[in-house]
Amino acid sequence: MTPPTGLGHGRKPLRQRHRGRWLRRLLGLALIGALIWLVGFGWFLALVAGERPITPMPHADGIVVLTGGSDRVKAGLELLMAGAAPRLLISGAGAGTYLGDFTPRDGINATAKAAGISLGHRATTTRGNAREAARWVIRYGMTSLIVVTADYHMPRALLELHRQMPQIRLLAEPVRPPAMVHLDHWRSLRLLAAEFGKYMLVRFRLGGFAAHHIEAHI
Repeated sequence: MTPPTGLGHGRKPLRQRHRGRWLRRLLGLALIGALIWLVGFGWFLALVAGERPITPMPHADGIVVLTGGSDRVKAGLELLMAGAAPRLLISGAGAGTYLGDFTPRDGINATAKAAGISLGHRATTTRGNAREAARWVIRYGMTSLIVVTADYHMPRALLELHRQMPQIRLLAEPVRPPAMVHLDHWRSLRLLAAEFGKYMLVRFRLGGFAAHHIEAHI
């Protein structure tokens, strides 16, 4: 039996209309997601740009340096030598690393303070740094901690540290690495975008999917 004229031709435009409607919805959601990301990234840029060392730095029970960037260890050693705190932890120093591997390079003779310096060898992530620091803080009964890391890394570092030891007062000592001197440079923006993504994962407690679960032994 021959179908009515035009019936077969009417179905194709209907499918196309449905497909077009879904594509428009997906495009709208993508644009909304992109707008939300841009607003959040702009907020993060302002946060990093506003990171400044506390002057004068209040006295604290300890200093923790999160390794992984230029001048962080030097800044921590300078704070220790200046008497900002009696103890220093260099977290994420890596297996087989010794204090002597840092001090000559940074031009600081910390021999007189060597008894107050600890090296954390197990941390490989920011969460690992926080765990190393938490166990070190408990060992010495600390209530306040100066945190030394790169300025762009500071928001995520403080978040991880606070979750591991919410009762500890954290004082930020951000270090601006050479890559962050010009925040509008393409390489700087790419680094900041990657860090913003990591920060959001930690903020929404999704960082565990990518983080290594380690136990620190200090």
